[in-house]
Amino acid sequence: MTHEKITEGVKCVVNTCSYYKEGDYCSAGKIEIRPRNAKSSDETDCATFEPNSLR
Repeated sequence: MTHEKITEGVKCVVNTCSYYKEGDYCSAGKIEIRPRNAKSSDETDCATFEPNSLR
C-alpha cells in the first residue's frame, strides 16, 4: 500500500504509521480522530493509524 499525496494542514510525527511521510506529513486521504466526547488532546487518538508492518 503506497500513499503519495499529503493531507494539507495535518502534521503527524508518528513515524511508525504507514501514512507518515518524511517532514512530519500525513498521506491518508482522510483522517478520523476519536472519541467524540474527549475533553482534552490527551484523550484523543487517530483512528486512521495503520502500523508500518501492514504496508
